[in-house]
Amino acid sequence: MAKIRRNEKKEMPALNTSSLPDIIFMLLFFFMTVTSMKEVSYKVRFTVPQATELTKMEKKSLVRYIYVGTPTDEFRKQYGAETRIQLDDAFAEVAEIENYIVNERSAMSESDQGQMTVSIKADANTRMGVIADIKQALRRAYALKINYAASQRTSY
Repeated sequence: MAKIRRNEKKEMPALNTSSLPDIIFMLLFFFMTVTSMKEVSYKVRFTVPQATELTKMEKKSLVRYIYVGTPTDEFRKQYGAETRIQLDDAFAEVAEIENYIVNERSAMSESDQGQMTVSIKADANTRMGVIADIKQALRRAYALKINYAASQRTSY
């Protein structure tokens, strides 16, 4: 007959950590490929208008953004509460848009220069006069592909 030993204390086996580095590197690569870095810190506040017919941009690397809205609270004392234009990380005037587009186009490869799109992310309450001035500056810079950013309208 077998003898049952209940009084003996068995030691817990050591935890096997040989696969831990593999798991860590898998998680690292996953987050590196999925995460996108914020390119621009917004200095203007904008709420994009709503629309029903939207299309998604395919090659976002060929898109250059122009932000239009009122300055955020930290810049409001310096620039006031009027509508301002932001190019990259700096405030700009309408006259500076043409040079900005020319510089951005020259930084692209020659094959991509004709496919460059300018996306205007403007506040829904922005006056159309400001948008028309921006469009005129874009025409002078031969940036004829213009996109207006909008969010999906949920109800009609």
